[in-house]
Amino acid sequence: MSGNGVRLERDGHIAIVTLDRPGRRNAFDEEMWSNLEDVVSELAGKLPRVVVVTGAGEKAFCAGFDVNPDNPQVSGLIGAVQDHDRGPVEILIRRIRGVVDGLVSLPVPVIAAMNGIAYGGGAELAIRCDLRIADPGIIISFSEVRLGLMPDWGGGVSLTRLVGPSIAADLILSARRVTAEEALKLGLVNRISEQGKALKNSMALAEIIAGHGPRAVRHALKVIRKSLDLSLEDALDLETEEAADLIASGECYHGIMAFLSKEKPEFPDP
Repeated sequence: MSGNGVRLERDGHIAIVTLDRPGRRNAFDEEMWSNLEDVVSELAGKLPRVVVVTGAGEKAFCAGFDVNPDNPQVSGLIGAVQDHDRGPVEILIRRIRGVVDGLVSLPVPVIAAMNGIAYGGGAELAIRCDLRIADPGIIISFSEVRLGLMPDWGGGVSLTRLVGPSIAADLILSARRVTAEEALKLGLVNRISEQGKALKNSMALAEIIAGHGPRAVRHALKVIRKSLDLSLEDALDLETEEAADLIASGECYHGIMAFLSKEKPEFPDP
């Protein structure tokens, strides 16, 4: 499946979503949002075991929102600002965040293969993925305040939960540029690849994950995602419930029998 600015490909149990506007550093315009919305709908209807998100070309993962007079969303926002009309602004923010929410809340791991710069919303999108593998030359910048804006794709909240309020404040309020090495130290990325190999390494990780029990991965991921929203007691209860549901599903039978026979397990799709 492909549309202007977004491509969806499948490689076995893995889906690859490519943000494909390299001439605009893979920044989002209205049509791109609509096409990503369609991609998310297709993925939800036929779930892969892992989703990998990357950018087209060698320079950019995603530069966020396309601040361009040719982008109808920009002209719409300018008109709303001039009219002091909050309504259209909130509608647009909620629409955009809803598309991002749909992608990163798919019940399977979502990996960001960061092949270049991630600015503004692009940094937010990467942070909201479950895992991030980056080329060594990437630059991450939560750059919105430079334009008198702030993170609104859900990245400000996600960044704070990932690295804590103090580091999040430093990154968001200064809008400074973070290299791959610093990003690794701060926990913004999980791994640094060889140059130009972020997608290849992300696919290798996705293959490993896809080879495990798909129900086990989904149940474990659910606990990981929800734990920060819960008290310790409630999080432990959730873990118990998910583990019990998983075992009752019978998926572990395949893993245990393969282990006993010293073979590689073959797990059926849920």
